[in-house]
Amino acid sequence: MSNQMFCFQCEQTAGCTGCTGAAGVCGKSAATAGLQDKLTGALIGLAKACENNPYTEQTTKVIIEGLFTTITNVNFNDETLKDMIKRVEEEKNRIVPNCAACMSRCGNTDEFDMKTIWEADEDIRSLKSLILFGIRGMAAYAYHAMVLGYEDAQVNAFFYKALAVISYDLEMGDLLPVVLEVGEVNLKCMELLDRANTETFGTPEPTKVSKKIEKGPFIVITGHDLYDLKKLLEQTEGKGINVYTHGEMLPAHAYPELKKFSHLKGNFGTAWQNQQKEFDAIPGAVLYTTNCLMPVKPSYADRVFTTEVVSYPEMVHIGEDKDFTPVIEKALELGGYKEDVQQTGINGGTELMVGFGHGTVLGVADQVIDAVKKGDISHFFLVGGCDGARVGRNYYTEFVKQTPEDSIILTLACGKYRFNDLDLGTIGGLPRIMDMGQCNDAYSAIKVAVALAEAFECGVNELPLSMILSWYEQKAVCILLTLLHLGIKNIYLGPTLPAFISKNVLDFLVENYHISPISTPEEDLKKILG
Repeated sequence: MSNQMFCFQCEQTAGCTGCTGAAGVCGKSAATAGLQDKLTGALIGLAKACENNPYTEQTTKVIIEGLFTTITNVNFNDETLKDMIKRVEEEKNRIVPNCAACMSRCGNTDEFDMKTIWEADEDIRSLKSLILFGIRGMAAYAYHAMVLGYEDAQVNAFFYKALAVISYDLEMGDLLPVVLEVGEVNLKCMELLDRANTETFGTPEPTKVSKKIEKGPFIVITGHDLYDLKKLLEQTEGKGINVYTHGEMLPAHAYPELKKFSHLKGNFGTAWQNQQKEFDAIPGAVLYTTNCLMPVKPSYADRVFTTEVVSYPEMVHIGEDKDFTPVIEKALELGGYKEDVQQTGINGGTELMVGFGHGTVLGVADQVIDAVKKGDISHFFLVGGCDGARVGRNYYTEFVKQTPEDSIILTLACGKYRFNDLDLGTIGGLPRIMDMGQCNDAYSAIKVAVALAEAFECGVNELPLSMILSWYEQKAVCILLTLLHLGIKNIYLGPTLPAFISKNVLDFLVENYHISPISTPEEDLKKILG
């Protein structure tokens, strides 16, 4: 592969323009980036092979897994990327077996050269990137639903359509509707995942989560996949091993079918980007289930395990059989801390509250609506999204601290770690900070906003509701496109604007959706509250 890369799909990209050297800021090498491009090109070839030929459940599984594999901080392993490319090629050859041997090749199903996009006119590149990065994020949601046995034909079909569109020679006017269609289909995909999670694990309920790590053997599980957590809890039950969530796994404590396990104890560490410091010489095992993997340091490399599409060189991978015996044995060998360790959040708090999904919030909708009518609640702020290490992320902490005492903070995804340990008190018995879950649970925030709009007989944009969103990677992209599809305006976005959005595309978004880059907490609150 090339010793030079081009990648601008995440917020940490070099110089806010793109990683172009021998390695990306995230830690992946140019060779790995090249293989991810090759995988994407192979997926496009597979999708085009299915334009005139029927695909199967297996084909869709390959498409979804392949897209998920290319999300930031999922796969740093060239060998597993090569294996995934091989699976895609084998699937394509099964669907169109005669293409490879055709004497009059049309090239329609060939592996697509991604340089065609990266070197295209910047507006075309921008719109095609929005489509590609959007479906990568959506593939993560579809994957989590799929492992629980939930699928949707419309969602699956769109992956094929969107991949094929990326290869077409189209103008801006042709691509814009597809960009918004990503948002439309992603809404359906998020609803599917919400149903999969609640029907499998129960409706989340308000739950306090401790930051204390008790003495003795333990396993830290990070990522997003609740199915993996349940399997781990089942296999560790009665073995004297405590399990702690990390990062986006924190909301798992609110699900009845998971919280019933008494050895699911609490939450380890803070946001995912602090893992290299927080996992340093950790006396426990760490299991990665989805994206959020950072390059592993030698001080804890021997205790890291991966599963699902996550892969890192020389790390032990748990396959589809979900036999977590190696993780369990490592936890017992390490023995854990000798005494209880009291950890804190970024702001010094020792407890976190989770479990305010749409089932809970709408369950007290009358109480919320009455508080608004009485003037007890003046404003709702949805402050959420993906966190990262870029300077300026303390904006979200300061913003929340400065919100009026009679306002409610709705939050989701890992950006909440900037402020979720703050004690801002209550309003009418309701906590001022309501954690709605993972980035996967953005559907909850949308459902609550729509329900409030119906209750007040107005549009969502007329509600005393402001959206202050942080973005980091592709799942944030597809959520943003869903908000645009719904016509939601006046979104504040940061800490930087995506490098792949060209000036003309940004001007379109500003003009039609009033998207604003974040400024300072003081200035933005002044604009919002007048």
